[in-house]
Amino acid sequence: MKLCHHCGAAWVSEQRFPGRTETCVECEYDLHCCLNCKLYDARAPNQCATPTTEFVLDKEKANFCDEFEFAEDRGPQKADGKAEESRDVWNKLFGE
Repeated sequence: MKLCHHCGAAWVSEQRFPGRTETCVECEYDLHCCLNCKLYDARAPNQCATPTTEFVLDKEKANFCDEFEFAEDRGPQKADGKAEESRDVWNKLFGE
């Protein structure tokens, strides 16, 4: 079963994966994002098991990745927060 990374609601569709702008019917979070992808790996370079993918800063937001494959039975997840933490430090140093 394909589950939303944010709320765990099931994604039911005839399609193999959601469109880039498709959102969860329960929480309205983006579905075509790194946290819903079976290739997402927080320990891998760029946090992706495929080394040829481009870096995606916000793992919760929709992206254009052609490698996307909806993960099965993964359920709610959170990004590791390092990107957000780094952005906060940058903004404190150089302003927004």
